[in-house]
Amino acid sequence: MDPLNQPLVYLKDILRPKKKIGASTRRRRFEWTNRQELIVFILLLAAILFFSLSTNTFLTANNLQNVSRNFAWITIPAFGESLVLVIGGIDLSVGAVMALSGLITALALRFGLPIPLALVLGLLSGSLVGWINGTLVGRVRFPPFIVTLGTASIVRGIIFGLAEGWPIRDLPSNFRYLGQADIHVGPLAIPVPLLITVLLAVLVYVILSKTVLGRYIYSLGDNEQALIVTGVGLPGLKTIVYTLCGTLTAVGGILMTARLGVAAPTAATGYELNIIAAVIIGGTSLFGGEGSALGVLLGAAFMQIFLNGLVLLGLPAYWQSAALGSMIFLGLLLDLWRQNRTAS
Repeated sequence: MDPLNQPLVYLKDILRPKKKIGASTRRRRFEWTNRQELIVFILLLAAILFFSLSTNTFLTANNLQNVSRNFAWITIPAFGESLVLVIGGIDLSVGAVMALSGLITALALRFGLPIPLALVLGLLSGSLVGWINGTLVGRVRFPPFIVTLGTASIVRGIIFGLAEGWPIRDLPSNFRYLGQADIHVGPLAIPVPLLITVLLAVLVYVILSKTVLGRYIYSLGDNEQALIVTGVGLPGLKTIVYTLCGTLTAVGGILMTARLGVAAPTAATGYELNIIAAVIIGGTSLFGGEGSALGVLLGAAFMQIFLNGLVLLGLPAYWQSAALGSMIFLGLLLDLWRQNRTAS
């Protein structure tokens, strides 16, 4: 019986540790030297060295903490986006979902709800949008590009309607703690958003690498016909993946709102490009079937450090989008080179 058709009853079966089934997907055929994560790691070290030598402010504690906080609210939605890309889809609504989850949380706090309940409502709003995307893509079989572009527009309109065009300010200090506070471990001050990012990276790694659900996700992007033959419900699987994407995106939106201390209707506008860039640079293939939590971490770190370094070097802001687009092309070229090398 397919666990995806009855998720409440068979959730333990989906998440149970998977057995080794051999090199059934392309990602298992890569040697370590062929993995894009290694290439991005080298580029990351090179960027850190270059900006450290080129500026006097890159290695300051204040700059590194700012980078790590901004890194968090891009990386966590990127985890969700990577799951969608692995199954061969795409989600263009992530920026709008980030703004929606932050706004719903802020509205709940304004009405006097406890912080835990406000956080749950914010997460549920992202999960709901993800579920709608997954249902339309998986069960109605609409193209994911059109579906998520449409939901992005609808969600952004709902946000402006709920906020009446005005930002929500004066959020409680206990809520802002999530985005602004540090946890001190000896001489180190670790930003709370960075800690949450690492914990979620471990969770995504476990799901993708250690569970049957992870095997289904990779197989859907690599060999959809094989899943159909084995009786796996593809509509249910796609719905789960898009719902996970919406939930993770909501976490990023809440952290962003907590960091800024304000929920604005225009928040996260254009963040889809940043998130997709981080995913592609990290080695998640647009052709599906390949990707990892480690790759997303490295890709997002490289992107944030690169853009931060350009600001410190005095590059005008209007050139940054061109640099971001160039990094997307870099990720695509690395992906194509890696696949051609593996095929040969």
